[in-house]
Amino acid sequence: MEAASKPDQELEIVERQIAQLETAAAANPEAQEQLKVLQDRVAGLRRQLNANVDAWKRTELARHSQRPYTLDYVQHMFTDFSEIHGDRAFGDDPAMVCGMARFRGEAVLVVGTQKGRDTKQKIYRNFGMPNPEGYRKAIRAMQMAEKFGRPIFTLVDTPGAYPGLGAEERGQGEAIAYNLREMSRLKVPILTTVTGEGGSGGALAIAVADRVFMLENSVYSVISPEGCASIMWRDAAKRDAAARAMRITAPDLLGFGIIDGIVQEPEGGAHTDHAKAAELLGETLAEQLSELKKLTVAELLDARYKKFRNISQFYQES
Repeated sequence: MEAASKPDQELEIVERQIAQLETAAAANPEAQEQLKVLQDRVAGLRRQLNANVDAWKRTELARHSQRPYTLDYVQHMFTDFSEIHGDRAFGDDPAMVCGMARFRGEAVLVVGTQKGRDTKQKIYRNFGMPNPEGYRKAIRAMQMAEKFGRPIFTLVDTPGAYPGLGAEERGQGEAIAYNLREMSRLKVPILTTVTGEGGSGGALAIAVADRVFMLENSVYSVISPEGCASIMWRDAAKRDAAARAMRITAPDLLGFGIIDGIVQEPEGGAHTDHAKAAELLGETLAEQLSELKKLTVAELLDARYKKFRNISQFYQES
């Protein structure tokens, strides 16, 4: 573990040095030379870190505080975003963002969980954990998009649905179950991307889609590694072993047929360059949307049904 942490520590130090040099580099040739050397060193360290990233390290990257969230992708990938608020039953949920927008000129709906970066925003967004009204707002917006024939993009980054007493009293489980059923039969293309954490039913409630993608440093699982370790070994510190055993990374889930593809991130992770991360994701979504639009409604619904029916099959070795 000590050896694995050294490139991380060195990278942090070099990035701080780059930040100090950038202001002076414009008018100082010597500073420009130093900056170039440091930038090359950063690129090498990032390659070294990415070469052997285990499941727990990817979990940490998925939770990085500077990772782009839904509103960051909205800023870089969509235009004319108009947010939709409220579930028309209880209230609005800032942990779930919904809005009509344009994606490369086409009218679409964007739905995604939203975390915060500073303490005030984290509390306001409930740490990215939606309440029942968030899921009800999401499906209300999706049904509106279906009415007008607009494709749906969902972005998942949540530890899970909020497990508080109020959420349970207002029907958290029913809200999630309702979304699963209704999304399975929406008559428009649905594309989901797990951009950070995909936590349990809280993630799946907006992820019943025709195409499901994961960013390369995202994770998708029924429980957190810490929760799994606490149950299996009565020790949350064994989270790295749990992360490996649970097979929660994008390559694992692609191999199981649970997701349809892995979206490359900028070198060092999506948190290093939000615009580039959005550009890479946008290319994938545009290509896949074009393919889905060729299908009839009957073909779209049949393929979606078969996709989820085929998940969770198992076999026994003789």
